[in-house]
Amino acid sequence: MAYTSIIFDLDGTLLDTLLGLSSTCNSVLAGYGFPLHRQEEYRYFVGDGLTVLMERITPEGTGKPIIDECCELFAQLYAKDWKSTCMPYEGIFEMVCALKANSFNLAVLTNKPHSFASIFVENFFPGDIFSLVYGQRDGFAKKPDPGVALEIAGKLGSLPGETVFVGDSGVDIATGKAAGMLTVGVTWGFRSVTELKENHADIIINSPMELLRYVVPVT
Repeated sequence: MAYTSIIFDLDGTLLDTLLGLSSTCNSVLAGYGFPLHRQEEYRYFVGDGLTVLMERITPEGTGKPIIDECCELFAQLYAKDWKSTCMPYEGIFEMVCALKANSFNLAVLTNKPHSFASIFVENFFPGDIFSLVYGQRDGFAKKPDPGVALEIAGKLGSLPGETVFVGDSGVDIATGKAAGMLTVGVTWGFRSVTELKENHADIIINSPMELLRYVVPVT
């Protein structure tokens, strides 16, 4: 199969955002007098959107009004601090440039709020690298629903079988599987190799440039 398009998750796949996410979340919790969490715990709190993140980190039984307030406070704080706590993983920039040089269509699909997703990609990558960037938007199902992944493939002019989905979590692998795409799990992100294997990732890679071995045709 000749692959033509690649969809990437953002947090834990392209960008290391764990420090910023954890510190901002703990600032939100501190504002309400709630218990704080260790940075490593946030590896398993994030990945399913902002509202779910707030539900996971706040005490059990926290009502929707407080959850909504926490989401708003998080967005305010994160907008101020993310630049100092976020960076691409080593080798990511070289990988996406090499893929682009090999004529792949590249896109980002994340459960991060769309406004942040767009700003992050714009800040860290040249404007012509990613053709599409989709974050969590009202009215659109989040991953692992395959709908937006299939929409991206269609807009890029690729069939699902010509598309690769790359991510660091079981949610990413489930999304790609449901969409009928080749799934690639990365080991440098937030989640474990065990999680990737349990969700039956087609390929697991340990470094960004390793992806080219599986998707670039041998001439």
